[in-house]
Amino acid sequence: MAAPVRRTRRARAARRRSLRLAGRDNDLTSEQWRALQEAWGGCAYCGAPGTSLQRDCLQPVAHGGRYTLTNVVPACPTCNASKSDTEVTGWLRRKRLDEAAFLLRQREVSAALATRFAAVSDPSPAG
Repeated sequence: MAAPVRRTRRARAARRRSLRLAGRDNDLTSEQWRALQEAWGGCAYCGAPGTSLQRDCLQPVAHGGRYTLTNVVPACPTCNASKSDTEVTGWLRRKRLDEAAFLLRQREVSAALATRFAAVSDPSPAG
């Protein structure tokens, strides 16, 4: 009898998540996602390589985050499930991962990709 309740909770949670996402400007393109995966070269948190990387929001959607170039990093399924909807720095500390190295790398990747995609999406007139 517990299974139907679990499905119902899961369905309600999925509906709430869909509504949260629909109410936000989520502008991460496929090209940007591929560039993020290439720049990180694997899971942004543990470094695990692989093709099954998932989009993880540094500021979770549940807390107002959006799927944007500067808020998304590639994460392996294990790290993504573990982090869930927690704030990234607290989670890194709890998992005893190198918070400073992650934040520095994230800043470098975000800046490089923001510059790259700003130049592509903002063609200024020549001359």
